[in-house]
Parts: sequence; structure tokens; C-alpha cells
Amino acid sequence: MDSQIRNFKDFLQLYNKLTEKCFLHCTDNFFTRELSAEESNCLDKCVLKFSNVNQRVMNAYVHDQAIINERRMKEMEEQMKANEAAALAASATATAVDSSISTPIETNINTSTTAVSPTEVPNQAQL
Repeated sequence: MDSQIRNFKDFLQLYNKLTEKCFLHCTDNFFTRELSAEESNCLDKCVLKFSNVNQRVMNAYVHDQAIINERRMKEMEEQMKANEAAALAASATATAVDSSISTPIETNINTSTTAVSPTEVPNQAQL
């Protein structure tokens, strides 16, 4: 909805600019209500020229914008690759530092258990 309003505003600005430029350029007789043949011809040429120029500018903009977007995408991909390479290098460095600092501690804990029969457990009352 917001883009429709913006597009409509852009259209109105373009239309107003066209109307003002062509009116100032072509209209010179304010004594009659009707346009003279010269004024009508001038207005037709003015509108045609204005729309052709506007169309050319828009085509050039679309073409150049596509090239700019493609260049930005390549730059972003290169930046992402550089960031990944830097992250891998940092990870490798951190792993190398960690392995040189820490030494494994070996412990031998005898975890075997023996079963104790109930008769071998002294009664607390006898103690």
C-alpha cells in the first residue's frame, strides 16, 4: 500500500513537471480559450520529447542499477569468503594455542566394587 502511494506521488510529480515545462515553453497567447495550431503542435512535441527522455533515463537507470547490484553482490560474497577464512584461521590458531597449553591429566581410579553380605555388616547395636 505504501509503495502504491509513493508511486502515485512520483507519477503526479512527473505529470506536474511535464505540464509546467510544456505550458511555459509552448503557450504564448492568452487572448483565446482555444489552443492555436502552433501551440497544439508544440505541446505534442513537448510531451513526446519529455516522455522519450524520461524513458531513456529510466532505461539507463535500470541498466546501471543492475550492474551496480551485481557488483555489490560480488563484493559481499568476497567479504563473506574473507570473513569465513579469517574465522577458520582464528579457530585454527585458538586450537593450536589450547593444545599447547593444556596437558591431559591421567587418573587411575579403581572402580571395582565387591559385594558385601548382610552378615559381614556389623550391627550398630553390637558396637
